[in-house]
Amino acid sequence: MLRIRLSMGGVRKRPVYKIVIADSRYPRDGKFIEKIGSFNPMIPKDKKDRIKVEAERVKYWMSKGAQPTIRVSRLLGELQIMPMPKPGNNPQKAIPKKDRKKSAEENKDAPKGESKKEEAKAEAKKEQPKAEAKKEEPKKEQPKAEAKKEEPKDKK
Repeated sequence: MLRIRLSMGGVRKRPVYKIVIADSRYPRDGKFIEKIGSFNPMIPKDKKDRIKVEAERVKYWMSKGAQPTIRVSRLLGELQIMPMPKPGNNPQKAIPKKDRKKSAEENKDAPKGESKKEEAKAEAKKEQPKAEAKKEEPKKEQPKAEAKKEEPKDKK
């Protein structure tokens, strides 16, 4: 299957992309059939040099069955060569990753009885420190016994 996609070039921290026609099985920066344009994301959006495309060749290859990737279809939509794709719906994108997990947990708890679960969690937390304290005390006694056993070995 033919794809119209971006092939990366440039140097570190300064990417430049070629808009190419390539078989979907080829690597991103690998073999391509034809270069039909370029895209420089470092140039401001209002400049014409940011996206350069041969519109006639794009239409030709699309008539042959080449399909643009989502990013390229957006670029072609900006140039009004083809209709702009629908924007994706990702409401989680605006929320920082740390807060996503917290909000997901809160949403799971919210539909169910919140007060009962909160009380159960509070009781469980109170019981856990007592159990941990009991477990820690025997551990402290065991090292003392081991230290006494080692002393006679050193005296011999």
